[in-house]
Amino acid sequence: MSAALRVSIGQHSDCGRKAVNQDFHGALLPEGAMLARKGIALAVADGISSSAVSQVAAQAAVKSFLTDYYCTSDSWSVRTAASRVIAATNSWLHAETRRSQHGYDPDRGYVCTFSAMVVKGRQAHLFHVGDSRIGRLGGDCVEPLTDDHRVVLSAEQDYLGRALGMAANVEIDYRAVDLREGDVFVLSTDGVHGHLSGRDLARIVASHDDLDQAARHAVQQALDQGSADNLTLQIVGIESLPSPDADEFADHADELPPPPLSDNPADIDGYRILRTLHANARSRIYLAQPPDGGAPVALKVPAQDIRGDKAHLRRLMMEEWIARRIASPHVLKAAPAPAQRRFLYTVTEYLDGQTLRQWMIDNPKPGLEQVRDLVEQIAKGLRAFHRKEMLHQDLRPENVLIDKSGTARIIDFGSTRVAGIAETQSGADGHILGTVQYTAPEYFIGEPAGANADLFSLAVIAYEMLTGRLPYGAKVSHLRDRKGLGKLRYTPASDDQGRVPAWVDAALRAALAPDPFKRTQLLSEFTEDLRRPNPGFDPHARPSLMERNPLMFWQVLSAVLTVAVVALLATR
Repeated sequence: MSAALRVSIGQHSDCGRKAVNQDFHGALLPEGAMLARKGIALAVADGISSSAVSQVAAQAAVKSFLTDYYCTSDSWSVRTAASRVIAATNSWLHAETRRSQHGYDPDRGYVCTFSAMVVKGRQAHLFHVGDSRIGRLGGDCVEPLTDDHRVVLSAEQDYLGRALGMAANVEIDYRAVDLREGDVFVLSTDGVHGHLSGRDLARIVASHDDLDQAARHAVQQALDQGSADNLTLQIVGIESLPSPDADEFADHADELPPPPLSDNPADIDGYRILRTLHANARSRIYLAQPPDGGAPVALKVPAQDIRGDKAHLRRLMMEEWIARRIASPHVLKAAPAPAQRRFLYTVTEYLDGQTLRQWMIDNPKPGLEQVRDLVEQIAKGLRAFHRKEMLHQDLRPENVLIDKSGTARIIDFGSTRVAGIAETQSGADGHILGTVQYTAPEYFIGEPAGANADLFSLAVIAYEMLTGRLPYGAKVSHLRDRKGLGKLRYTPASDDQGRVPAWVDAALRAALAPDPFKRTQLLSEFTEDLRRPNPGFDPHARPSLMERNPLMFWQVLSAVLTVAVVALLATR
């Protein structure tokens, strides 16, 4: 097992020479699975001195962050989860000010500065609004990692330019910092860093073994240096980090043995195996009767040849984890989990139907409305993934099942990327998890993929349903760099029979653009473009020379410029 994330924290707050302490701070250190999934959170807030209620704002900001952050989806990245919590707190504070007697005077409302740090995996995620500060000890100095949001008018006059509760919306500074064991971070309000230099703070931290004592010493020294404000300081020491390849699911993938494979009825943790539904080189899926005698379920177990592949077993465990976090009529659901497991498998609802691949074989020339209906259903399922910051990454006809009522559902989550888990991993290994014919080009050239990578896969399926062929064949899989994107040639979907109108072909072309920045961005855009002509598309437009052949474009341009230069020289 890899080492666990472990930190030491010292903190101290003092009202100083003021009667009321308008600062507030806190930290939350979870254990077990919550530590791996959400990390350790710290926050400090500083109420503005012109307001008699800003200490309420500071306390609410810190408390809501430390509680609500841990209630966000495990699948969300730290940035998404924390930013949404902070934005919600800002909206509440601003609304409280508007409801108060000082509704149009933010200087007397529920306003505070805010700085927070979430330590997850091997990174620290920093969130900052105002002039509180986060710094990191480097050598003999504390280096600021945040910018003070103060507007300077002159040497004698400045004001706070950004704070929580100041406006209906808030701009949050975000930064991710790679961690090393032994790193020390400092969160402070301006009552401290306004009177202690980075060198002073570094010297104090280095001279104390106890971080609480270091925080108290620093606060006292800032007071001695003339600080007239409230003073709050948090010191965080990184004692140990998970190994770079640590993974919550991989670490537990070998704790349970895979169940024995059998074509005959057998029991697996009380599930009565009825028959085999599907088998391939990676897994076998059984129809099973649950122990409580309820509706049949599908049990997925690893195939014999991959039972020593920890990465595959991890992905198998992830499938049920993902299914339990997505609620959509167009995504396969997880079945109730057994009380105890002796074997490694996933359990999901059983769907009686056929794959989209089989449907395409049975319907080689579907009507345009049939295609639209299926594409819209699949798009709804993909949106459920994307709302949870997940990318399916292996959308293909074999991974869409159509039940007896005609409802399409996305299945097989073995290639799904979950942002909240991916950010704790050391990096991609370059292996393409999806099926190459349906995978977006950015995966092959090593660029980050977004939600419109799944959209590309859906557009390939729509194109194939309408034409019986693939828009680029296997050429996408040969890409190795961005230059190759311009060499891909889209084959129009429209034909002589008029089954695919030119405006529908234009919608497909836009959704299948090799360059993700030129591709349709939203699933809703794509489904709408399949229903109504997009006035922004010219269905008869031919791609520019730059798009069709970048090399020839630059050769022609160079030739024109050469002729122009020669002509200019000749006239002199």
